[in-house]
Amino acid sequence: MYKVKLYNNIAQVGLNQFNDQYQVDENIRDEDAILVRSANLHDIEYSPNLKCIARAGAGTNNIDIQTCTEKGIVVFNTPGANSNAVKELVFAGMLMASRDIYGGIAWAKTQEDNENLAKDMEKQKKQYAGNELNGKTLGVIGCGAIGVQVANLALRFGMKVRGYDPFMSIDAAWNLSRYVKHDSDIKELYKNSDFITIHIPLNDKTKDTINKETIAMMKDGVKILNFARGGLVNEDDILEALDSGKVKTYVTDFPTCKLVNHPGVIAIPHLGASTAESEENCAIKAAQETMHYLQYGNIRNSVNMPECYMDFNTPFRICVIHHNVPKMISQITNSLSHDNANIENLMNKSRNDIAYTILDLDKEASQETIEKIQAIQGVVKVSTYQGEKA
Repeated sequence: MYKVKLYNNIAQVGLNQFNDQYQVDENIRDEDAILVRSANLHDIEYSPNLKCIARAGAGTNNIDIQTCTEKGIVVFNTPGANSNAVKELVFAGMLMASRDIYGGIAWAKTQEDNENLAKDMEKQKKQYAGNELNGKTLGVIGCGAIGVQVANLALRFGMKVRGYDPFMSIDAAWNLSRYVKHDSDIKELYKNSDFITIHIPLNDKTKDTINKETIAMMKDGVKILNFARGGLVNEDDILEALDSGKVKTYVTDFPTCKLVNHPGVIAIPHLGASTAESEENCAIKAAQETMHYLQYGNIRNSVNMPECYMDFNTPFRICVIHHNVPKMISQITNSLSHDNANIENLMNKSRNDIAYTILDLDKEASQETIEKIQAIQGVVKVSTYQGEKA
């Protein structure tokens, strides 16, 4: 029986993925897996039995990735599961930034007792006039699951689109329209864009990507949208740019006390992925990732381990999380000689300093062999699986 502990409310359609081999509850102890949305897991004590954490969403800032990697705990996210919801809100943000829709609605709500509303409205509406998106240039920083959808949809609005992503995946490249201009130098994107939307993860390298220096490269009156993470935009620098008029509007899904009352800020209360469809998609994907790892050792969409996925058609499987160092594979395979087990399939993938090896055997390895592999210097965790088709 696999034990899955829940943090936050996970959509029922996702929990329905688990079969009778799983015990799923928020009060479980000694859990094999954790499913989480936004709960802060930095201060929790990990169960010695914990094998994986699945985040029903894209960002994993609420999880201590380094500690998980050191302990051999695989951390999954669900990229693309909420991309449509975020994409749609980005365009709502662009429309609000381009035309003062919010100001117009706020004025209309004050006119309940105005008998001359029809006449006054024709005079007032001039204050809320704006511009169309058609013909404007959108710069997309980060062409992953969300960025690609935003770029492609912008073309349908008649916009010119520039994209910047030096780490674009092959899948993203296939899905990105050929009419999107790829800027190899982000300065070109800054210089030529009327709107800039950012869709990259937040880490030490990307923090404050939008700052005083990068804003200085942009067009006067540029409109900036941030539906990725608040820390990607330096608040003090964006406020200074709004005050000077360098930035016309800042649309953010991450309100703070500093930002909310500035007239140039459109602050949305983190609604990017807050749709019923998005929550269900994320829950389903998180559950499936968890099941494939617990039952077969397969890894897809991990933020701290390499992608490693192989059909399981042999009697026994060994999966090893280890440091990415020379001669590791030979040490692992040599350990199997005691059991005279034949390796029918083998896959090894690495990600920076960590690596993952799957070995499918024609018969079950002994506990002594498993312990030998675990004792190899540089091995973090060894897991075993009984054969059945994945």
